[in-house]
Amino acid sequence: MTIYIDLERILKDRKVSKNKVCEACRLQRTQLNNYCKSKVSRIDLDILARLCAYLDCTPNDILKLQ
Repeated sequence: MTIYIDLERILKDRKVSKNKVCEACRLQRTQLNNYCKSKVSRIDLDILARLCAYLDCTPNDILKLQ
């Protein structure tokens, strides 16, 4: 089993633009794109907390087992 990041789906479901997320969570666009494409090997817990706070969700909503 592997863990993947389901952030792209959450952004689409909530109709939130990546630019707004980057601005609100103090992320560079490339960072957010890497999270959306599940191309990160180590998840930064601070970034995960900021994303969860902004999107009003939990880490369980973003991180999935595959």
